[in-house]
Amino acid sequence: MSGLTGFVLRRVLGAAVTLFVLSVIIYVVFYVTPGNVAQITCGPRCSPEQVHQVAQQLHLDDPLYVRYWHFLHGIFVGQDFSTGTGVEHCSAPCLGESYQNDQQVTDIILTRLPVSLSLVLGAMVIWLLLGVGTGVLSAWRRGRFSERALTAITLAGVATPVFVIGLVLMIIVCGELQLLPFPQYVNFTDDPEQWAWNLLLPWLSLALIEAANFARLTRASMLETLAEDHIRTFRAYGVGERAIIARHALRGATASVIALNAVTFGSAVGGAVLTETLFGLPGIGQELVHAVQVVDLPVVVGMVLVTGFFVVIANAVADVLYAVADRRVVLA
Repeated sequence: MSGLTGFVLRRVLGAAVTLFVLSVIIYVVFYVTPGNVAQITCGPRCSPEQVHQVAQQLHLDDPLYVRYWHFLHGIFVGQDFSTGTGVEHCSAPCLGESYQNDQQVTDIILTRLPVSLSLVLGAMVIWLLLGVGTGVLSAWRRGRFSERALTAITLAGVATPVFVIGLVLMIIVCGELQLLPFPQYVNFTDDPEQWAWNLLLPWLSLALIEAANFARLTRASMLETLAEDHIRTFRAYGVGERAIIARHALRGATASVIALNAVTFGSAVGGAVLTETLFGLPGIGQELVHAVQVVDLPVVVGMVLVTGFFVVIANAVADVLYAVADRRVVLA
């Protein structure tokens, strides 16, 4: 356990350093770029007095390191904002205040985040079941017609845009067959059953694309493992093909699946823009697109930082799970 504990601590420290570097990059990209940041943040219709107020709130007259310190201070301690008639306190973690609706960015994220997590977590279950299952079946039936058919289907899945799959599903399932109503997001706490039914099509739309990637990766990893010498030794001793697939080949593909799932999950939290827009889901991705359109920099920075947080944490968790599955990683 001491070796595993040390490995976990190293990964936690590495994740913390990565998040710090990520925050520096995001801050530099959005707040130290050429141009009048206060004017861009406030918007084209702001008066000179409003632009000056925004510049003071962003500490644009301070040195760069002081400005970044205020940015970190808001995240870990909180900060105060002037409302013109008083001062409003933003509790930690404070990511700023939107200049489009004077709402705290943290509140906007907390409102949108459950929707994105509902979409991604449900889709993740489906893409793992379909992707890994298809990959295992394809590797097991290698060289046969069923394997070639599954390979063609996965290639078609990778090449098909998510909005095409979503539109086809809505036309067939909701329009022609009328098996489901057109999706409309319902909070899980309000009605869990309706929450699941209304997210079923978005889950499938997002999962079918990702499942194709998992199927290809699982098949390639398993075929590589099946070609190794120890597999031929097992066959020579009379070990059944099913046992070889389940106990050895699938285990060899576990590491690749864990790594891909971490990247896919992290990026999908903020990257499922097409799915959220197509089905009208008020998630992180849809709000990020809107913030970019209206040049609401505090919201953009907050959304990008939160998305990066999920990517880093998902990869750190994947490293730990990989170490638990294969203890040789701890000694590497």
